Amino acid sequence: MRELSVFVDESGDLGGESKYYLLALVFHDQADDLGRTIRLYEGDLAVRGLEDVPLHLSPLLRGNDAYAAMEPKRCAAYLASFGTFVQHSPFTYHVFVYRKSEFRDRASLGARMRRDLVEFLFDHIERLQGFDLVKIYYDDGQALVTRALHDGFEYALAREAVIYRDARPDGYRMLQVADYACGVELAALRYDAHEENATDRLFFGTRRNFVKTFLRKLRKHLL
Repeated sequence: MRELSVFVDESGDLGGESKYYLLALVFHDQADDLGRTIRLYEGDLAVRGLEDVPLHLSPLLRGNDAYAAMEPKRCAAYLASFGTFVQHSPFTYHVFVYRKSEFRDRASLGARMRRDLVEFLFDHIERLQGFDLVKIYYDDGQALVTRALHDGFEYALAREAVIYRDARPDGYRMLQVADYACGVELAALRYDAHEENATDRLFFGTRRNFVKTFLRKLRKHLL
């Protein structure tokens, strides 16, 4: 039985001051073993003297939560190690990007998200139909996203082919990859608009370095 796992994360608060809202989908064919890359990642953390903290990119860049007591150099080491893990892991991804000012309310953003998701799934329907089972992992953080996932996948695929599982990043490396993809693609938007901030420059460097070291390696996995 062929099984596809879809890991979902979002970036941007719906009602706050963020300019963009991003929705990331990371696709992992369960036939592609992650064991080797996970072992290499965990080994690299050990060599660097780092604890195995589940990656959460925004708090890492801001020095919040699990990273609150860490020096920027140590946070940068986490970022570099996880970036190598992402580079060599077997997955594909897609990120939907929305400029919040273009939508009058949450309902209109949700409708657009569902439409975009359905169109994307139908663009890849032959690949998706090659799997006997599709499992979607999302933490139900945003009701709007949960609704879009249900409507989109259940419209494009047979309902019984989809299983929804409440999930947390500390249990799934690919959920951490979805978080990373959101963060890197958001940084790309800022660099492209010349809106990068001091934190971006501290961790990612110049736009040229960001593209070479982070964006290009991630987008090799773009679906």
